[in-house]
Amino acid sequence: MPALMDTVPDPCLPAGRQRPSAPADPEKPLLSHLDELRKRFLVSFVFFILAAAVSFNYSSFLFGILKRPLAGVVDKLVFFSPTEALALYLNISLAAGLMLSMPLILYQAWKFVEPAVAGSIKSGPVIFVSSVTLAFASGALFSYFILIPPALKFLLGFAGPDLEPVISAQSYVSFIVWTVLGTGLVFEMPVLSYVLSKLGVINHRSLRNKYRYAIVGILAAAAIISPTPDIFNMLLFAAPMLFLYELSIWISRFAGKRRRNNFGSSNGQLNSR
Repeated sequence: MPALMDTVPDPCLPAGRQRPSAPADPEKPLLSHLDELRKRFLVSFVFFILAAAVSFNYSSFLFGILKRPLAGVVDKLVFFSPTEALALYLNISLAAGLMLSMPLILYQAWKFVEPAVAGSIKSGPVIFVSSVTLAFASGALFSYFILIPPALKFLLGFAGPDLEPVISAQSYVSFIVWTVLGTGLVFEMPVLSYVLSKLGVINHRSLRNKYRYAIVGILAAAAIISPTPDIFNMLLFAAPMLFLYELSIWISRFAGKRRRNNFGSSNGQLNSR
């Protein structure tokens, strides 16, 4: 009935004018956003499961890669329950599936938030996905080749001649995977700085003014995420974090300058009209 009434001319209105349309339902935009979020989450989840399933066929090969930092230190890893071996390979395949599906997950996340940030961030999804993936890969490689080997040697060095290490394969793989993932996330700091600076949330001056607090926070974070309690390995984590924070300041400065230039050009175009 309301739709039919809208098509019938209202005799009370002047000729040529129509009845104003009914106000839009404020819940519809929210529902459409939730529906889009659900679809993008399902796409990402399906791709993650497929990537994990493919990785399961290569889980033995991946396990050999994860064991390389132990070469010359521990000959074999052990398991203590009938299900531990299967759980080990499942965990390896899930971690590999997450890394393989990361570009598509990032693409889906970007397309979801793109309408909200398109006015501030001109970069397309290719640049965003490439930057985040490259930063994460750099952190993962840094952790695997530089952080983990000395940490393992330090920890196993406490055994001395009286103790022989018998390490569970599950605990070892969890140690490697969480260290690699944590370091990869830490290396996202410059990308996060660029995005937040383009959105106007932070700027290089605020980051520079809080440098002292950042040093304390970085040292505390390094002490928490470091797999060993010694000062050497803690500094191995803290050094790249301090470098990344300084790099984030310069990136924030560059992003803020571009943001001001874009804002000025937009105002100039509006004034010319």
